[in-house]
Amino acid sequence: MVSYFEASLSQLSIHKAGNKSLEEPLTLSENSLKIDDEVLDGLLKQYFLHPFEKVNEAYRLFHPTSDLSLNEVFHFAEMIFEAPDTFHENTKQIAKHLYDISNHPKIKSGELYFAYFNNLQIEGELFDAVGIFKSESKEPYLTVSHQAKEFKITYEEMAINIKKLDKGCLVFNTEKEQGYKIVVVDQTNRSEAVYWIDEFLKLKIRNNDYTQTQNTLSIYKSFVTEKMDEDFSLSKTDKIDLLNRSIKYFKEKESFDINEFGNEVIANPHGIEMFKSFKKNYEEEFDTSVADTFSISGAAVKKQARVFKSVLKLDRNFHIYIHGNNELIEKGFDQERNMNYYKVYFKEEK
Repeated sequence: MVSYFEASLSQLSIHKAGNKSLEEPLTLSENSLKIDDEVLDGLLKQYFLHPFEKVNEAYRLFHPTSDLSLNEVFHFAEMIFEAPDTFHENTKQIAKHLYDISNHPKIKSGELYFAYFNNLQIEGELFDAVGIFKSESKEPYLTVSHQAKEFKITYEEMAINIKKLDKGCLVFNTEKEQGYKIVVVDQTNRSEAVYWIDEFLKLKIRNNDYTQTQNTLSIYKSFVTEKMDEDFSLSKTDKIDLLNRSIKYFKEKESFDINEFGNEVIANPHGIEMFKSFKKNYEEEFDTSVADTFSISGAAVKKQARVFKSVLKLDRNFHIYIHGNNELIEKGFDQERNMNYYKVYFKEEK
């Protein structure tokens, strides 16, 4: 989703935030940094931006009162976009906000990097963006040098691995009225670091094609595996077949239509109405909107297909992978052995 081959890093500020509940300090730098070294500039862009290349899910900033100006990150990002020369001073305010909500005892201290990018691409369009990154973990590194016909080995005790960004977000200067377009990386345990997304940034999912596709497939999977048993007697092979047919639909179609999907995949009037009702209840429970029609995101289908089980597990002896017509597999019961069995039909062995 994010591409940075045209991007330039125009401003960079670094602060350090400790854990407030442990009385660790907040350290603010007086001035921003100037990066004149091209190699360092390239390494920093790789460190900050490379993790976002495979991120497809976009968010937006929000506030429970619906007044976006009360969201601290939105407020200071807006000030930066309106007057980029205030970048450094506003990064101090964002750092203070992060420090104030760092009250969980397991939150780690770390350096905070604030970067201003020009011409950063998202979904094929170029925008200015504010990046907020936190480095919480450091690793030892070995250095080997050759001097006077001998090799020497030393180490850096606490160095940053530029291939491992702990936390980060990019705030793009677009869709301001909806809370800007945001992408996020968080490599830490969510139970220990929920503060990054929920308390610091205060994010909600942005309803783009990727999100709509992902949510619809997730809802349908829950419907098949949890809900349909209430009204239908479905075997495991029936459920696998319904899941496989849904993935096939999403892979072959360019757009989703709930009525077409119901007729082609569920193929039962009562089941179709149950699914629509299940989807409506999901929207009400999670206060979100999932459209009845939208363009299908191939990236979301690929991701969701990984968690759609097509495997029939039989004790510890056999796994049967079902990819197509479930009419070619029959279940029975052997009275003499007092065991279940499956009969599988096929034309040739490969």
